[in-house]
Amino acid sequence: MSSAEKPNETTSARVATIASKLLSNPSTPKPVRTVAASVLTQKVKSTGKR
Repeated sequence: MSSAEKPNETTSARVATIASKLLSNPSTPKPVRTVAASVLTQKVKSTGKR
């Protein structure tokens, strides 16, 4: 993949919620926080429901 291409990766709302909770917990280990932050940098796929 060239650097001009955008990755076709999305994060589900469920996974984003879990990652957010991990980041807000001060006792979460640094490696886990790093992965959780990475998850949240990916676009959350919208379901179109409200």
